[in-house]
Amino acid sequence: MKRFINDTKGFTGLEAAIVLTAFVVVAAVFSYVVLGAGFFTTDTAKQVVHTGMEQATSSASVVGDVMAAGNGTNVTNITVTLQLTAGNNPVDMAKNRTIISYTAIDRHVDDLYGTNSTVTWVINETHLGISSTGDDMLEVNEKLQIELDISWFAAGEELNANEEFTLEVRTPQGAVLPITRVVPPSVETIMNLH
Repeated sequence: MKRFINDTKGFTGLEAAIVLTAFVVVAAVFSYVVLGAGFFTTDTAKQVVHTGMEQATSSASVVGDVMAAGNGTNVTNITVTLQLTAGNNPVDMAKNRTIISYTAIDRHVDDLYGTNSTVTWVINETHLGISSTGDDMLEVNEKLQIELDISWFAAGEELNANEEFTLEVRTPQGAVLPITRVVPPSVETIMNLH
């Protein structure tokens, strides 16, 4: 009996089994944490790429010509028609969400769209035979005409013949849509700006 009590061979095997089980459990927990972090990183990278694609493409595009009205000396109004670009989600065109800035050689206005504009839905849900929701969302097949009033510019800051200007349309989502045009050599009552 004394021989069995002093024999530790069985305990060594049992200790080894316990240590091995502990290593397996620790390795399983560690691999779970590493895989979870990997899945989170992959999902985050996917979201970043998706958001980048949305931001890189403009949500709206110019439809048709950019028109202007003049008084014989300088331009008083600029009219732009916008539509949704192919494959994009609807864009909120509310005056407190979208900004249209104006830049010329002698004048910059941060937001002409806010107070100095008239908005007309050329084609909207009602024109398409759909019950109108009365929202400011530019959706598929809709067209929005924006008339920007610049007649209030101070003397020396007006938009005159042969001058170049840029309108930048900043929607809540998507890249900035720059619209650069040049006033013709002769300012007429109605002009097509190229």
